[in-house]
Amino acid sequence: MVALRGKEIDSFLARPDAGRPIILLYGPDAGLVRERADALMASAVDDPNDPFSLVRLDGDELAAEPSRLVDEAMTVPLFGGRRAIRVRAGSRNFSSGVETLAETALKDCRIVIEAGELRAESPLRKVCERAKNAVAIACYPDTERDLTKLIEDELRISNLRLAQDARAVLMSLLGGDRQASRNELRKLALFAHGKGEITLDDVMTVVSDASELKLDPIVDGAFAGNAALVESEFSKAMVAGTYPGVIISAAQRQAAWLHKSALAIAEGTPASAVLEGGFPRLHFSRKPAVEIALRNFSPPRLVAIIEQLATAALDMRKQASLAAVIGQRALLSIAANAKRRG
Repeated sequence: MVALRGKEIDSFLARPDAGRPIILLYGPDAGLVRERADALMASAVDDPNDPFSLVRLDGDELAAEPSRLVDEAMTVPLFGGRRAIRVRAGSRNFSSGVETLAETALKDCRIVIEAGELRAESPLRKVCERAKNAVAIACYPDTERDLTKLIEDELRISNLRLAQDARAVLMSLLGGDRQASRNELRKLALFAHGKGEITLDDVMTVVSDASELKLDPIVDGAFAGNAALVESEFSKAMVAGTYPGVIISAAQRQAAWLHKSALAIAEGTPASAVLEGGFPRLHFSRKPAVEIALRNFSPPRLVAIIEQLATAALDMRKQASLAAVIGQRALLSIAANAKRRG
């Protein structure tokens, strides 16, 4: 069985084995799947934009005609050279085409299949793990070690350092999707260009708000004490394929802003001024829930929640299979805590 793990994956991606031209990339981190597929395509053909060298296929369409994959793999490029096939797997089974190729000698042709989460008994995964000319590579959310390396690699390019308190917060805000994490780091590097060091304020200013992912109802419901809303909206997000770590990151940003706002209110700033001036992107529909949250939580309690969410984020990276359970439990705990004023 050929299912690569850990350093084996890095070694294979750096120098793909020509004897294993069929490569299955699967897992919940869609960004990491795409990043690895892009790298494998770039090293497979001379020009990824040449339609004669690189063929893109849809897995659901292949399911109706699996033999098309075989035909494409055996086709010799019109002008010679190497050839690659990139398949985007869907919900339908096209493993029979892959199984045929597993018994075929492929010359100068690499086949990369991108898929989401696949169970061990999935036909596509079983075929690729058993075939002598194929490999299966799981793409799970980055661990703390992976994130540390990703941050260092991206910031080294821009010759930037990262303040220690900024590092701790940044680590908690990344990790759900490799491509999204990389994009956030590049935005951060561009924002801090020429400064030499990235501060905590830089991180809180630049790292994207999760409202674009329509996660606000979950987060607002938690801090407003609405456990039923948290449970229903969290379930919807899971069905939609949202990585739970992204939701926890949104909750961390909200907790940090609430803490800053609660301190300002305690010092005499009117709550209305905080809502209007301190959080300019806050949609009017969210204001009632945020006002309840500010009444529910004191600054010390918000500090405890920030620590609780950081622990949950770390536990989710350590136990990826339990990420949804850990994330939902943390949010429901906040909702229950909100019922106790002070």
